[in-house]
Parts: sequence; structure tokens; C-alpha cells
Amino acid sequence: MAYWLMKSEPDVFSFDDMVAKTKRGETEAWHGVRNYAARNNMRAMALGDQAFFYHSNIGKEIVGIIEIVGLAHPDDTAELNAKSEVVWECVDVAAVKPMPKPVTLASVKATPELAELELVKLSRLSVSKVSPDEWALICQMGGL
Repeated sequence: MAYWLMKSEPDVFSFDDMVAKTKRGETEAWHGVRNYAARNNMRAMALGDQAFFYHSNIGKEIVGIIEIVGLAHPDDTAELNAKSEVVWECVDVAAVKPMPKPVTLASVKATPELAELELVKLSRLSVSKVSPDEWALICQMGGL
């Protein structure tokens, strides 16, 4: 299993929105990503991989865990390129559980063991990798 971090602006789509969809038996296509590195990260995802759900811009904190339930597929919100091909892709996700205690960006940056976390080093990347050690530490920080 691999681990990831996926960002969403909570005023657009929050973790509570994700939980509500999952409770209705629905999944969410993680669409709208327009960065090649983030797209390639989604292409590398496998079913059952888990990701932190990060509220960006407002809150700036890890608030929950989601699971990859659908592999990379064309993003239906993307325009076709000049060759009528879809360049952008997305994965489908479902809520797993909330973090008992949200993990703030400030606390992540204050933790030396997380200095190499892509959230810190590649702060503008909306879908990033998380190592198993980083995952375990953040889960511990969040009360899991």
C-alpha cells in the first residue's frame, strides 16, 4: 500500500462533504487537478491506497483519511487537447475516517521528522506522496 496527501479547499469540497457522499454510497472523482506531477501521482495510485485529506487555503490542516477506490481515468471536467485527447485524469475516492485531532501545517513544519514531506517541500502540489514513516507519525499526531 502507498500513501498520499490530497488537497481540497474546504469551501469548495470539504472532508464533511466527502463523508456525506460516502455515507450515501457514493464516491468522489478527484477532478480538477491541472498539474502534471500531481496527475502522475494519481496514475501511480492503486486500489486500497490511502491518502490524507488536507484542507488547503482555509484551515491548512489534515482532517481525515480517504481511500483510493477507482483507478486513474479521464477527468470529465477537462477540455480535450488539440488531438482530441484527454490529458488530465482523476481517481475515485471514498472517506475512511476523520482525524480525531486535525494536524495543522504549522505543526507539520515544526516537526523535524517531517521536513522532507512533500507538503512542506512542494507546497503547491495538490496530490503528493507520503512515506510510510511520515504516514505513521502524522497519524500519531492526529490521535490515530
